[in-house]
Amino acid sequence: MKFSPSRQQLYHLLRHSTEPDLALAALYIAQEEYPTLDISAYLNKLNTMAMAVEEQLAAEAYPLKVLQTINRYLYEDLGFTGNTQCYYDPRNSFLNDVMDRRLGIPITLSLVYMEVARRVGFPMVGINFPGHFLIRPDRGDMSIHVDPFFQGELLFEQDCCDRITQVFGQPMDLRPEFFAVVSPQQFLIRLLTNLKQIYLNENQLEKCLGASEQILLVDPKYYRELRDRGILYYHVGRWSEAQQDLQEYLAQHPSPEHIPLVRKLLNQMNDFS
Repeated sequence: MKFSPSRQQLYHLLRHSTEPDLALAALYIAQEEYPTLDISAYLNKLNTMAMAVEEQLAAEAYPLKVLQTINRYLYEDLGFTGNTQCYYDPRNSFLNDVMDRRLGIPITLSLVYMEVARRVGFPMVGINFPGHFLIRPDRGDMSIHVDPFFQGELLFEQDCCDRITQVFGQPMDLRPEFFAVVSPQQFLIRLLTNLKQIYLNENQLEKCLGASEQILLVDPKYYRELRDRGILYYHVGRWSEAQQDLQEYLAQHPSPEHIPLVRKLLNQMNDFS
C-alpha cells in the first residue's frame, strides 16, 4: 500500500520507537486532514506554553502546586475548555485545531495537558476511563486524577465514581480496569477510533476509511479493525482490498457472531467477480 507523506512519517515514528512522541503522532494524524500543516510550529507552541508554566512555578513546587499552575495557565490564561456545544466536530480530534481554537474533547485536551506537563518535568499518563478520558501524575505516591475536559478538575476516588455516573447517567461500581494506564499506541487508537466514529456518523466513508487505515498503522494486529476496514473497502467499491482484509479476519477465528456478515459480503463479491 502506498502511504501519503503524513502516513509515511507516522509509520516511521511508530516503527522506530516503543514510546512514540504523542504530540508528533497526533500532528501527523492531523496532517491527513491538513496536508500543509506546519508540524514544527505546533511543537514550538507546546514548548512556549511549557515555558510560560515554568515561569509561574516556584523552584521547588510540590505536585499539587504544579497541577494548579498548569490549570490556571491552560484554563484561565489561555481559555481552553471542553467543547460541550459541538462535541462531535471532527476538529476536536485534531491537535492543531484544539490548540488554535482552545476547544476539544477529553482525549485531545488530555494530550495538550500531558505535553505541557511533560515539558515541565511532571510526566502524566492517560487513563482509559469508560466513556471519558482522564490523566494522572506518573508517580506512585499520587492517586489523584485530572479531568482536562472539565477545567483540569482534580478527582479522588469518590469524584471518579460521580464522574462515571455523570457520563452514563446511572451509578456504576468502579473497577480496577477503569483506571488502566494506556500505552501511547492505545492512546492513538482511541483518538483515531473517535474520529472514525464521527466520520461514520456523518457518512463520510472515505475519511472513515482513512482513520481505519491509520488505526492499523498503529497496530497491524488489531484484527477487529481489519474487519471494519474490510467492510469500509467493500462500501467504497475497493473489493479486492475488502476481500483480502475479510479473508484475513476470518483466518483469525473471530467470535461466531461476527462471521455471518463477513461471509455474506465475501459471497456477494465472489458472485459479482
